[in-house]
Amino acid sequence: MLKSIPGNLSPDLLKVLMEMGHGDEVVIADGNFPAASIAQRPVRLDGHPIPVILESLLKLFPLDRYFERPVGLMAVTSSDTVQPVIWEVYRKILVARKEPFTDFEYVERFAFYERARKAYALVATGESACTRISF
Repeated sequence: MLKSIPGNLSPDLLKVLMEMGHGDEVVIADGNFPAASIAQRPVRLDGHPIPVILESLLKLFPLDRYFERPVGLMAVTSSDTVQPVIWEVYRKILVARKEPFTDFEYVERFAFYERARKAYALVATGESACTRISF
């Protein structure tokens, strides 16, 4: 039995993480994201909130230190009325883990979809906080 592997990371996701290399990205998407139609390698982690998945992934998978902003979020649009409060939860996780992080990159919605299409993997969750994160 393996030790120190977070129990919420599936064997499928661990395999995908092992395949990744420099410059590859993983997207963690909420329950509203069109994961099945966009992702090259979708991995389902329903029932786990994104902050818990993010913490687990960061234990195994460091942020890329060669990017000024290694974490991207889908930007709110001018018609959005609320800034996602969960973003501050992400910020606290990244700062607490002492990752090379200064601020998020905010990616326009359709540009984020395109980036997600190119990502090595996409983790589809049941998260209801309406947020997506890429790193």
